[in-house]
Amino acid sequence: MAAITHVRSLDYVARILDEEVELLEAIVWNDDNLTYGAIISVYTGPDEAITALTDIGIDELSDMLRDARRSTETWHAFLDDFVDDPELAARFKAQPPR
Repeated sequence: MAAITHVRSLDYVARILDEEVELLEAIVWNDDNLTYGAIISVYTGPDEAITALTDIGIDELSDMLRDARRSTETWHAFLDDFVDDPELAARFKAQPPR
């Protein structure tokens, strides 16, 4: 495996994928949702960190979202599985799958 030489912040990944950062945060909060090492914590201070993704993580997340949006039923099931906050899940369920 090649060494990781760069990562992208979750905010930037949200812009690249045209997604809401809250949705991406809800997915990656559990690092088991993507391949080990795809999610990186970047510490910006003693008690501050931002989440970043490797290229592999971005690809996995993009594929995951694409597959989830095949239909309303798969989208809702995906949100039930990956978004623990009921209000946030309801907000995303109100949006049609793309």
